[in-house]
Amino acid sequence: MNNNEMSKQSFFSENAYESLSIDDHLQDDRVRAPLYERLIQYAQSGNRSYHVPGHKNGAAYELPVENAAQALSMDYMRELLRLDVTEIQGTDDLHHPEGVIQEGQELAARCFGAEETYWLVGGSTSGNLALLLSVCQQPGDLIIVQRNVHKSVIHGLMLAGAQAVFLTPEIDTLSGLAVVPLAETVRQALVRYPQARGVLVTSPNYYGMGSDLSTMAQYCHEHGIPLLVDEAHGAHYGHHPRFPQSALAAGANGVVQSTHKMLSAMTMGAMLHIQGNWMDRDVLRQRLAMIQSSSPSYPIMASLDLSRYWLDYAGSALFEQGLAARDYVVDHLASIGCYAAASDHTHAGSKQYVANEQVDSMDRETGGRFAIVGEQREEHRRYVKKDSLNAEYKDCVEEVHSESRLDIPAYDEMAQRIEQDPFKIVLYDQTGYLSGQQLQQQLEQYGCIPEMSDERYVVLVFSLGSQMEDATRLLDALRRIADDTAIAAQEYAHAHAGNVSISPMLSALSIGKSVLSDALDKSNIAAEQQDEDSNLLIASLISEPVPFQMKPIAQQQIETIPLEQAAGRRCAEMVIPYPPGIPVLYAGEMISMELHARLLQVRQHGIKIQGAADVSLQSIRVYHD
Repeated sequence: MNNNEMSKQSFFSENAYESLSIDDHLQDDRVRAPLYERLIQYAQSGNRSYHVPGHKNGAAYELPVENAAQALSMDYMRELLRLDVTEIQGTDDLHHPEGVIQEGQELAARCFGAEETYWLVGGSTSGNLALLLSVCQQPGDLIIVQRNVHKSVIHGLMLAGAQAVFLTPEIDTLSGLAVVPLAETVRQALVRYPQARGVLVTSPNYYGMGSDLSTMAQYCHEHGIPLLVDEAHGAHYGHHPRFPQSALAAGANGVVQSTHKMLSAMTMGAMLHIQGNWMDRDVLRQRLAMIQSSSPSYPIMASLDLSRYWLDYAGSALFEQGLAARDYVVDHLASIGCYAAASDHTHAGSKQYVANEQVDSMDRETGGRFAIVGEQREEHRRYVKKDSLNAEYKDCVEEVHSESRLDIPAYDEMAQRIEQDPFKIVLYDQTGYLSGQQLQQQLEQYGCIPEMSDERYVVLVFSLGSQMEDATRLLDALRRIADDTAIAAQEYAHAHAGNVSISPMLSALSIGKSVLSDALDKSNIAAEQQDEDSNLLIASLISEPVPFQMKPIAQQQIETIPLEQAAGRRCAEMVIPYPPGIPVLYAGEMISMELHARLLQVRQHGIKIQGAADVSLQSIRVYHD
């Protein structure tokens, strides 16, 4: 058993804290927030400040000003700034910690199961940059990277002057969304490029979908290189029995987590966790000092300290309220037990049965209109032990599998391959009448503000801070939306009956894979041919090395053309739909027919674009032929 497994079992077992009294908690040496405690002591000390920052512990917002009655209230800012100090005696130094920051980071490492943890005040972006600059130390160093990574990874490749071998991610057949690459794809990429300095993947994705990374970590270690994971959306993983295991528990060596996203830190608060001997930690610390401010925010660091403190103090109980609110939404949305509408391809042939007899008729109507992606996987974790599946539930999913025209995996296979974060509700309109963006706009009109949307889905984020009022407000909004659009949606569904929509968001890069996969009729070919075709399929998911550099592209090398004419040309800019901030194209990539079709679709749906000179995508910059 590794240190991480031991820490998870002892720190965050399901009932770890139920038997502890308050006195037990206070005597536990983990239940401290050393930096926060020191900042409170300083704020209450009465000392006078003769150092930066200039607001002097918030006193600048107490000065009398003309027309003070009409001035903005400064109460919130003044209280916050009482903790906004600098590197003075007793507050330690983030870039050379020896006191309370060092203690806070050590407590975080114990809490999350790392050997070392570094606080980040520049979000997960700074962690991704530091990892890439640490692993790729020389220009031209090669690293294997999941294709659908956050733009910060691409920026890190540019800063490092690295070469990237991109791996096409696996596609979740229920939703059409991209998750991590198959472990076998990683293995073959390592065989093809043994000089790789590391492998970097993203798990979970923006939609809360990921996979077990244990086999991938094993392949990396066999080649003597680290597995790096952008786990920005998974800081809570491993801290409750219903959450998937963390990347650290799977054996990853460098893991970046946005503590502000799914835990309780302030925005820009994140952590970088390290384990194993696969990275030069001296180089990593030097890179962190390069890319992070020499005047880090003490309120952000204090919030990181407190976020970890809450985990050590309350354990898995910290998440029960948020999970209860989330479950209330799910239970009332669905009057069907297996969420037959988990994809627009599968709902027609699914078996329906009532999961909650107390759901009223209005709830049933709402549940029949809106559906949640991936709920089969979460229901499996929530109610059913892995070795004894509920027979009726399993039959329901198997019926979908057998009747669907798509290659949807059987239940056991699906449950093992894709892990769904229960805190991420990926919602969509079964009728197809409301796009994801339109549904988000409707929700916002009723005071429900989603995380993001694409042309199909709306992502709703629950967390340890969610309350039952959030659940009831959301359900009420969905009822109202269903009522307001009932007739139009019914007409739309009738007019488009039998149509299969294009897979949403990020699927363009996997179209070639899907075509190849469908072409493999394994019932009619020999086993040897199956193996050969499978190897060819995997090989098609691995790109040639793509060089990155900071040198701008000379204007005389590029031209601007209408997007309609871009197929077959080499792109000269990045095209990044945001959110979720994942590049569809990067400079130097050929615009294939599949990518061209995807760009036209992105433009049609009015998705916000970053990186491109023309954010409307009426035109695009390409290299001269």
